[in-house]
Amino acid sequence: MSKRVNLQLELPDELLGTLREQDLAVKAKEALVMELLREHQISQGKAAHLLGMNRDDLFSLMAKYQIPFIDLTEAELDEELNKQLPRQ
Repeated sequence: MSKRVNLQLELPDELLGTLREQDLAVKAKEALVMELLREHQISQGKAAHLLGMNRDDLFSLMAKYQIPFIDLTEAELDEELNKQLPRQ
């Protein structure tokens, strides 16, 4: 379920002159979703869904915002590296 939220921002005139209102809304949503992802409040899949893009495009956007694709603690990484691989 979605809910529409309206935000009011005070921005300098010179900035507003370069952006259309629709572009500003898209950029604000993108920045919010990327920050939620950085803070581990949402998953990569959820972020991609919220922004209406596939995972490949999300990875490009994450690079733009300098958010690591794989973000494990040292203990989590150690656990992953020491897992037994299934025999085939």
